[in-house]
Amino acid sequence: MAEITTDVLIIGTGPAGSAAAALLSSYGIKNMVINRYRWLANTPRAHITNQRTMEVLRDLGPEVEAEAYLHATEQDLMGENVFCESLAGEEIGRMKSWGKHPLSRAGHQLASPCHMNDLPQTYMEPLLYATACKRGTQGRMSTEYISHQQDSEGVETTLFDRLSKRMFVVRSKYLIGADGGNSMVAEHIETPIEGKMNVGGSMNILFKADLTQYVAHRPSVLYWIMQPGADVGGIGMGLVRMIRPWNEWLIVWGYDIQKEPPVVDAEFATGVARQLVGDPTLDIELISANIWTVNDAYATCMQKDRVFIMGDAAHRHPPSNGLGSNTSIQDAFNLCWKLAAVINGHASSQLLNSYSEERVPIAKQIVTRANQSISEFGPIFEALGMTGGDDIAAIKARMDARCDPTSEGELRREALRKAIAFKKYEFDAHGVDMNQRYRSSAVVTDGQLEPAFELDSELHYQPTTWPGARLPHVWVYDHDSGLPVSTLDLCGHGKFTLLTSLGGESWAVAGNRVGAELGIDLVCHVISPRQAYVDHAGDWARVSEISDSGCLLVRPDHHVAWRTDARSANPVRELRRALARILAREE
Repeated sequence: MAEITTDVLIIGTGPAGSAAAALLSSYGIKNMVINRYRWLANTPRAHITNQRTMEVLRDLGPEVEAEAYLHATEQDLMGENVFCESLAGEEIGRMKSWGKHPLSRAGHQLASPCHMNDLPQTYMEPLLYATACKRGTQGRMSTEYISHQQDSEGVETTLFDRLSKRMFVVRSKYLIGADGGNSMVAEHIETPIEGKMNVGGSMNILFKADLTQYVAHRPSVLYWIMQPGADVGGIGMGLVRMIRPWNEWLIVWGYDIQKEPPVVDAEFATGVARQLVGDPTLDIELISANIWTVNDAYATCMQKDRVFIMGDAAHRHPPSNGLGSNTSIQDAFNLCWKLAAVINGHASSQLLNSYSEERVPIAKQIVTRANQSISEFGPIFEALGMTGGDDIAAIKARMDARCDPTSEGELRREALRKAIAFKKYEFDAHGVDMNQRYRSSAVVTDGQLEPAFELDSELHYQPTTWPGARLPHVWVYDHDSGLPVSTLDLCGHGKFTLLTSLGGESWAVAGNRVGAELGIDLVCHVISPRQAYVDHAGDWARVSEISDSGCLLVRPDHHVAWRTDARSANPVRELRRALARILAREE
């Protein structure tokens, strides 16, 4: 018999689990989140925080967004990816990354009210977990998931209290497995996984050392170390990652997964750190060292009846592109409003099927992109002459050839410039972050054709209000105060939103009526002169892709659910039809 009951039980307090708990509590849904360990993340694994994730934090509240910025390394200190023989040695090249280039910066500023940043997991997790618990989540540490059983009414989950050494049972309406790349929840629901696990080996070495003299003049999050003969797959590349400027660092160092994993003791870790920094006498404070494996796999279904998986349980990939925690938090943003709608009786359980429909394609995309980014280092190695054999002297001679005033030297320099510039697909792929468009039963297109991407969809965000796309951000203005307000701030917070203009007032009237009929929170805004929000700059008129007499219906996760370009003879019927389909209710 269950000792504890709740609406949603969440396994795991990582970015996905803690975000889900914070969102559900914000929506008034009872939930419990467990962690098998005594506390949260003890290493700064994930760190790149993109604009879309910051929009989720902003949706949780201005205090949450502000605290994230408070602890983060801001965008300008992230922006130069440096390639060098060691931090103290010769620099080989660099590229402006993460929106640092002026053209990319403009795209970032136009795309969102939020700024990307570097927020290590050791800061992100406590922020999300604390937000959840303050708002009602029951958090429980030192508690281990054992198994679960489903029935037609809910899920009974057996847990193990690692302090009292006893089993107990939690009864919930739904279960979320956010328990990482070795997810037992995913295993127990027999989640179909496509791809391969353990395709490469790597290690993390976390340490403190003052490296200001080597890096402050070229601030970056990532310093790529190219060393001929270094013991990494025979070609030699390590990563020195900034955790806190400029005295806390993480080295990522590869090993041959076909061989026995190395013993990463203090002597070994210190030697690697000194080698990559290029200072044989460097005084370091070693914090921790561990090994991990690179994966290339994703779930082709992220749910089974009342059980869902998210985060690393569903998409398992290397940290390339910084997609891990971002995608995990965005999984939660997609699922939690749907769970709230079903639990509150506003939608049928069929709505929940759209979670896999919408997020599996994203999982596939980001796993593919992250692993492809690893292979895109190849042209850099080739341009430097680091491929072909393990003769250190010969490799060094080929690397030096780029400095020769010869035709061969010129060709190597050109090849190197192009190879480094091509890494924008990993380090400045704004479209990967922001172009997500959903195609599912929770979106009503009414046959409207999806607009084609005019630019590279991985590199450039291209706004549209086509149903399924994220609502574009522009600034409109509060009529009374004159202050700017993002269109995203008019939406979200667990509610549907209807946006229209003068000429479309009948849609707003219909929205209020249909919302009351269906028992849902439906907020209506008329953006026009002498209304509560004014489009002084004309940006909303340009980006909305509808006439003044049309309207947009926006989901709680900021994605457009339905749109129409003109007034209707019966707006109540049209809006009721659209919402009934989205919420999987009988019309």
